[in-house]
Order: sequence, then C-alpha cells, then structure tokens
Amino acid sequence: MILWLWLCWGFSTSAGQPDSELMARYLEEKLMADYSIMEQVARRVPRQAKFLQRLETRPRMSEFTVKSTIISRYAFTTVSCTMVNSGSEAREGVFEMQIPAAAFISNFTMSIGNKTYYGEVTGKEKKNSSDDKARHKKPPSATDGRENGYETFKASVFIPRKMQARFLLHYEELLQRRLGKYEYTVSIRPQQLVGRLRVEVNILENSGIVSLEVPPLRNSKHKGNGKVEGDVSPPPSTVVGHTKTLAKVTFNPSVVEQTRIARNGILGDFIIRYDVNRELSVGDVQILSGYFVHYFAPTDLPPLPKNVVFVLDSSASMVGTKLRQTKEALFTILQDLRPEDHFNIIGFSNRIKVWQQDRLVPVTPNNIRDAKKYIHNMSPTGGTNINGALQTGAKLLNDYIAQNDIDARSVSLIIFLTDGRPTVGETQSSKILSNTKDAIRDKFCLFTIGIGNDVDHKLLERMALENCGMTRHFQEDEDAASHLKGFYDEIGTPLLSDIRIDYPEDNVEQVTQNFFPNYFNGSEIIIAGKLINHTSDSLHVEVTASNSKKYILLKTDVAIDLPSRNDIRGVPGLEDGKGDKNYIERAWSYLTIKELLKARLKSDDNQEKDYLMEKAKSMALTYNFVTPFTVLKMREAGLHSEPPQEELISPSTDGIGEKLQSLQGHKAPPGIRRQQDKQRIKITKTSADGDPHFVIDFPSSKLSVCFNIDGEPGDILRLVSDHKESGVTVNGQLIGAPAPPNGHKKHRTYFSTITILSNKPERSYLEITPKRIILDDGERLLLSCARSAVVRSSNLEVSISANSNITVTIRDTISFVILIHHYKKPAPYQRNHLGFYISNSKGLSADSHGLLGQFLNHEVKLLQESLNTSHQQVGQNQTEALKPNPTTTLKVKGRLVPVVWKQRRIFNGQQEVDCWFAKNNADKLIDGSYKDYLASHPFDTGTSFGTINSL
Repeated sequence: MILWLWLCWGFSTSAGQPDSELMARYLEEKLMADYSIMEQVARRVPRQAKFLQRLETRPRMSEFTVKSTIISRYAFTTVSCTMVNSGSEAREGVFEMQIPAAAFISNFTMSIGNKTYYGEVTGKEKKNSSDDKARHKKPPSATDGRENGYETFKASVFIPRKMQARFLLHYEELLQRRLGKYEYTVSIRPQQLVGRLRVEVNILENSGIVSLEVPPLRNSKHKGNGKVEGDVSPPPSTVVGHTKTLAKVTFNPSVVEQTRIARNGILGDFIIRYDVNRELSVGDVQILSGYFVHYFAPTDLPPLPKNVVFVLDSSASMVGTKLRQTKEALFTILQDLRPEDHFNIIGFSNRIKVWQQDRLVPVTPNNIRDAKKYIHNMSPTGGTNINGALQTGAKLLNDYIAQNDIDARSVSLIIFLTDGRPTVGETQSSKILSNTKDAIRDKFCLFTIGIGNDVDHKLLERMALENCGMTRHFQEDEDAASHLKGFYDEIGTPLLSDIRIDYPEDNVEQVTQNFFPNYFNGSEIIIAGKLINHTSDSLHVEVTASNSKKYILLKTDVAIDLPSRNDIRGVPGLEDGKGDKNYIERAWSYLTIKELLKARLKSDDNQEKDYLMEKAKSMALTYNFVTPFTVLKMREAGLHSEPPQEELISPSTDGIGEKLQSLQGHKAPPGIRRQQDKQRIKITKTSADGDPHFVIDFPSSKLSVCFNIDGEPGDILRLVSDHKESGVTVNGQLIGAPAPPNGHKKHRTYFSTITILSNKPERSYLEITPKRIILDDGERLLLSCARSAVVRSSNLEVSISANSNITVTIRDTISFVILIHHYKKPAPYQRNHLGFYISNSKGLSADSHGLLGQFLNHEVKLLQESLNTSHQQVGQNQTEALKPNPTTTLKVKGRLVPVVWKQRRIFNGQQEVDCWFAKNNADKLIDGSYKDYLASHPFDTGTSFGTINSL
C-alpha cells in the first residue's frame, strides 16, 4: 500500500472520533448502489456531469465528526473522518481540515484497512531548514496556505478497493477574548456531502457563562470581523442548551440540509461566541495540581485618552478596492474618536505626506471634517517607503509627547497599514526593524495591518511584537473596511496602562509574561505559572495598574487545594473523557511556548535564538505539540493493530469544581488563614455606627461623649459638613429594621449608604454600600467591597480591605474609615450596614459642622451640679466617682447638657469605650435639633448650618 502524508507548515493538532461500519455500508449501498438518497438530493440540486463524475471517482466521506471540550477557555478539539472506497481499484483519499493558526496539533492517527498509523511528534533537525524555506516560498493556496488566521492540515492516502480509511486529528488552543467575547470556530469543509455530519461542543466555565450565541455559518470571505450581517439565527439543526456554568451546542445537519447550505460540501465556519461573568477584582485565578492560570479582564472602567497617528499606504498598488475600503474604515474610525483624544494622519508612497505638520490635533467636529476631506483626497501613486513613513510617524508622536503636557496616563500608539513590501528608501527588513525600534524607544506601541498577498508578514509581525503592538492580515478579496474597523475596535478603547501582576517569588516559578503596557476593553490578560511552595495554603496576588488619573492596586489571597464538593463525572461531554490531562498545566505550556516563539522572532542574537528554539522544542516534545520546531512523523502501529477508537482528549475531571479555585464565588474554608478578615484598625473613637450610636472623642479633655439619633428609615444625616472650606461633605442614609422583642424602640435604623463628596481641587464623590463602591471624579469606577484594592489619584486614595473596611484619604490630611458589617444569619432586627469613623481631621476647617464635624475643633468641660445648683468643675481623677450621679453635666459651647455615664461597645478594634451619654437625640449637645441635619438627597452639600446646597 502506498501512503502519502504531508502537513502544511506552521500548523497544530488535536483529536477525533471514528465512525461505525454500519454507516459506511449504508452509504455504500444507498449512495452508490441504489442512488436512492442521491435522487432525493438531485431533485433539489441540478445534475452536473462533473459533480457526479467526481463523486464516482473519489472515495466517499461517510462520516465527519467534530467533538470539542472547552474548560476555562482552553479548548480540546477532536476531528474524526471516515472515507469509503467502493470502487474496483485503489483511490486517493484526501483529508483536509482548516484549523486556527494559534492552535497546536497534539495527535493524528490513521487507519487504512487493517493497518494503523500513528503520529509521533519529534524535533525538527536544522538540516530541514532548507526544506522549510522552500516550503515557505510556495505560493499560498486554499490547501496549503494561511487564510486570515487559519491554516490547513492535509493528509493523503491511497485506499484499497472496497475498504475504508479513518482519520483522527487532535488540536488544542487557548481562546482569546476579543470585543468582549470568546470565539470558538470549527471549519466544516468536507468538499462533499456527508452521510453523518456532526459537531458537538461542550463548555464548562465555573465563573458562569453569559452571552452565549451561535451565529449563522460564516463564509471564508467574511472571516475575522467578528460581526454577522443580516440573519443572526443559528444554522439549521443546531441545538443549544446551557445552565449557569455548562453549555452544550450540537450541529447535526442531514444530507438534504447540507445541500440547502452548499451543494459542494463547503458549508463554512461553525462559530460559538460567549463570555463569562467577571468583575473589577484581581480576576479569575484557577489552581489545579501545582499549576495556576490567571484571567484578568476588568469591567466598568472609564477609557484612557489616546494619542494616535494613522500611517496609511497610498502607493500605486492600493488602487481600487483596497484604498476605497481603507477610506471607508477610516471615516468610521474617525467618528469613533473621543473628545479627549488627539490624532494625526500620514499618507505615504514614495513621498511622505503629513496632514497636520508637527502636531496632533484634538477631536473636534471641524478637525474630524477636515481629516475626512484629507483622506477622501488621497490618491494611489508611486512606490512604498515603509521606513520613511514610520520614522515620520514616530517623530511626530515623540515630539508631541515631549512638547505637550499630556496626561501621563494617556495611551499613545501608531496604527500602520500597508499592502506591499518596502520598495523606496530603506528596503532591508533588519534596518527597518532597528530604525523603528530606535525611533519608538518603548514610549508607545505600534499596531500593523497587512492587506493582500504581497505583504511582508514577518516584517509587520516583528515590528508589532518589538513595539508592544499586535498585527493583523486580511486577504484582498475580503471586506477590508469591516476588518479594519473591527481591529480598531479591539484597540480603540484602552482602559488600563502599565499593568503588572505579581505573585510571591518563593511561591511560584516559570510565570509567563506578567507586565502589559495596555489593557483594551473587550480583551483579556492571561498569566500562568507553576507553584513551588507546596506547604502554603494560599497564593497571594497583586495587580497594579493606572487608569486615567487613578492608580489602582488590587490584591487577594487565593486558597489552594480546597476539597472538591462537586462531582462532574456526569457532565455531558465530559463523561467519556479518558485522558489524564491537567488543562491548566497545558494552558501554561501553551502560553510558555507561544512566548518563546515570539521571543525568538524578536531576537537578533543567533545564540539566543538557538537557546529559545531548544527550550521551545523541549517543551513541545514534552506536551506533544506540533510547532515550527517539531514535526509529526507517521509510524505504522503493526499489521494486527486495532483501528483507532473514538477518544475525546479531555482534561482530567479530578479536582474540577471546588478544586478548581476560582475567585468568582469560591471562598477560603475556615482552616485557611485569611489576612483580610476584619482587621484591627487604629482610628479615633469619633464615629457613627450601629443603630446609629454616635461617639465624640475629646482628646484634650480626656473624655468621650456619646448620643443616639432615632431617625426614620430613608433619612439622610449630614455627618460632616465642610463644603465651603475644605470642600468635604459626608452624608449617611438610614435603612430600617424591626425593633427587637420587648424593646423600647419602635424600630431600628442603620447606615446603608455613606456618601463622601469633595469639590476641591476638583469635584469627586464616593458612594459606599456594604457591597460596592462607586468612585466618580469625572470618570466612574465601580469597586466591589468583597475584593481588596487600592485606588489612588493625585488628591484621593481609596483602600479596600475585603469584606472588612474602606479607608478614604483626601489630600493626605483627611481620613475616614468605613466599617462593613455583614451578618451571616441576620436576626429580623439586623441589617447589613456601615459604620463611619473619622481617622484624621487635620484638613477639616474650624468651621466644620454636621452631627460629628461640629465637635472636631471644640473641647468640653465635665461639671457636677449640686442640689443648690452651685457648680463645681470636676477633675479628671474624679470621673469614676461621678458614674452613678444623675446630675452630671457637660459644658459644650456655653450650653449645659445633662449626661449619664455609659460603657458603649464600638467596632474600631476596641471592645468598648467609656462615654458620657446625652439623652433625647442629643438635645442641647448638638446645635439645633437632629432634624436640622437632614439632607434632601445623598449629594446635598449644605454650605452652612441650616442651608441646603448640592454638589
């Protein structure tokens, strides 16, 4: 028997499933002998001689099945294909499968008749490099070239007469989040009608699946834009079912349904898109068997300002459709720029033309109108001066950054588009790379776009990699306008800059990239590593980043090796898993190999390139991945070997559930030390907490005074009012609860919301509840009280200790602490609520007011009132003797206030505090009555006592 097998360069693999003998015989008898099914099909498809001749002369595909399991974004895919040769002589059967270019092939098996051949991943020898070069020089085609992010795996065998061949292909990939969705794609192009065609995809996401969608089948000409025009319903015969964390999608068209889609057997791409639940925290950290993976994709962040230079190829080769679509895309992109952005445009051919000389202009209606006119008037002519265009763009952006007081946390970038290779000026790729890197100097990022087949892909890819950017390539016959707009949408909304994710050095090793210049809305940052401290019960995680005018620090401890509570052996799609693969370990190896390949591409040092190649090759051999440095060689398993059986390469189910540590909903058990639990905080006694109980500390007098306010549910109490001087106001809103049995109160009240407002030097406010914090200083930021975090700007810092307290510091001279009170099993008269404590009042003025603020710059005297009303000042050493005396009074602001001694419990880390209690809603103690301290709304900033204003 003659066996031919070749693998298209740069591909990856995964696993498949076989078909039954019954299906093969059925198709042989029905399709070829009786033609009964074909006659049904022919009634809908015109008979074409060439089509029928092709059916008669090539093996028929009786089965094409794809089965995939996606666990926490990591996808294991198995493709199974069975071909039947019912002819009287041996015929060539070709198995061809388009797979994502980012995927790694992990296995391939063939069975022809009674012989089985298995794939063995081996290292590629250097002597094969010339063959590789020759292979790269072949013109790309539909069968052996790249097609917009996809590559083709191809295997060809001669099938003996009256026999069948089975192919099993396995590949793995880590799904990337783009435009807010993960996209999993299966290419369905069997080149003929198939008796049994089935796609089954099972998804498990412990953090919760949201926005699951299955759009119509996608034609190759529309790949890559991520958008579907017109009909958005799933393909016929698609069944979608999902729970909160599990989803199963099947596509099982009959032969007749296949003919309605495409009579040539090229159906298109079957696509599944989804996202997961997430919040602003350190992200989703998952740990399994000594490995971890960390997904970070925060939401609810305001966009950063952009400084962007568009560098567009206008050479003669751009004539026609390419330039027209580029203009259409730029018109839309310009319209999407934000008012705080700045931009400029450069057109280049053999000449460099700058729209606005030596500057970037703000986004205004007039500037957008003039920019559109400039783009409209661009005409294709001349050669391609890539080096000159990039040097001009880099100088323009560098000069703008140096000469203008731009926001330190704005994001600067160049978007470069071309359809060709350098033909004018510097044409040597290595010189262009070094010149570009020297010009940019790590100050901003370069994003490159290539259109058509004449582009130097390696040059564009390396330019982007060396300058913290990304690259995209589109075919000439594709909708370039939608592709360009889609790519811009990916990078057009930066949310964070200078993101750094740290773990304790003595706990982890071999961590993948942990510093990222930018985080764009709708994307995701992924880090993975190995755990080395097997005695530790938790992994500490810290994320630091910049967002507009704020500095953010997020931190938490992730529990390690929690006992499993969920048995998922019955989960559809996982019940047949026979592999022992740790999917988190494989995600780590996948990321590590990808980074080694990128590092080698960027390197100019031959010794370093060899080292990186050997390291990537070694890891690829360990995990059985086909990479540019490894090849798949076919070995015969033996004459009497069993044909390949259907086997889904899926991860081990051991530990999925609670052993899969996710910050989204998993909490540390009692045995694990939690550093963030109710920390003891050192603050003054001046506070409002509980029902609500007010405490005023008078340090000079060495005594404390306390009082209650019996407000109504919904009342908003002004606690601190210094809006006119320091610009600070604090209001607290009450929530009601039933009174305890046999109590003297008709109901209880607690603080449900604390609002802190400041208008100096600029307007900002904080709205705090037991669950979340809203910070708005012109840009809105949502934070969870369940996650430790620090957010810092020039005049404000907010520090969250998870589920414990929030510290708010204003201009380093004013500090408030808000305690969070949660009840696990609340009684009917209890409510989750907040306590407000003043930690530092130095920045508040002497004119501060409010229920607490009015006492911050005053002292009191404790007096004893005798029966004949004579007054005697009481020394501090006599305090104990006065405890039972009901006639003790305080002198406050010239007023005499009757008080009694109490021992009051407060929650600032001390068990209790001794205080002198003023009855009757602090009558005579406070200025006026407590109703004078009622605010009309949470943002009421009454400028003085008895008046109302609003921030």
